[in-house]
Amino acid sequence: MTKHGARAADWSKRLRVDGPIDLAAIDTGATPGVLDKDAGEELFDGTSRSLATLQEQLFAASLSGGKRSVLIVLQGMDTAGKGGTVKRVAGSMDPQGITHHAFKKPTEEERAHPFLWRVEKELPPPGHIGIFDRSHYEDVLVPRVHELITSEELTMRYAEINEFERRLVEGGTTVLKVMLHLGRDEQKNRLLRRLERSDKHWKFNPGDVDDRALWPLFQDAYEVALTATSTSHAPWHVVPADRKWYSALAVQQLLDEALRALDLGWPAADYDVAEQRARLLAT
Repeated sequence: MTKHGARAADWSKRLRVDGPIDLAAIDTGATPGVLDKDAGEELFDGTSRSLATLQEQLFAASLSGGKRSVLIVLQGMDTAGKGGTVKRVAGSMDPQGITHHAFKKPTEEERAHPFLWRVEKELPPPGHIGIFDRSHYEDVLVPRVHELITSEELTMRYAEINEFERRLVEGGTTVLKVMLHLGRDEQKNRLLRRLERSDKHWKFNPGDVDDRALWPLFQDAYEVALTATSTSHAPWHVVPADRKWYSALAVQQLLDEALRALDLGWPAADYDVAEQRARLLAT
């Protein structure tokens, strides 16, 4: 426990979805688990150092036959801060042990296959931390909002996702799912800032304004999806996202907790250390 009272082991319990979720009841500007930004930054900096070691241990284990990996699934409305969160959390880790994929609108080829086909191709190999910026959950959120498939097909997809993630976990992948829960007013402010700065115009998408009209429908779609797919093997976590420093901190702490739960260590040498030392000294 730090002097500010925040323990990494508390974060999953604090943010996990354990039953039917009401997003409107969650304050998007809250910072559960930490007192203020200064305390959060102190905790973030300290964890960055330990996280780098844990990642290296995960990678090292894979070179000795270890099958463990971690998959971070980030979801959220436009401007929720997924990209910025990835940059901050991954910044302290070795990029050779990280895979990252941002899922866009399905291509013609992808639509010709089952919806999980394109996801399976991007899964992290053993020893790696994979990050999905949007994910297979786009294939239940967007279709529900725009009524692209029937309710029966949606129910089948929720079941397919649960089974898919169960197989991942059984195969050695820890699945860490996070929804960055952004407030509607904060989203408007972030979109306005993009329009006010010429260096941010490239990030603005007129379609984001169209989606704001569908905000209640998207919130409902998230509530249904999170409730249907938050399982004991792959639970969802809802992170208040109006404060970017808190979003990054929460995701970092959840990842740190997930890695520590793997009880990682350094693989034993498969050679005689003393013998190799003697050989080296003789050269």
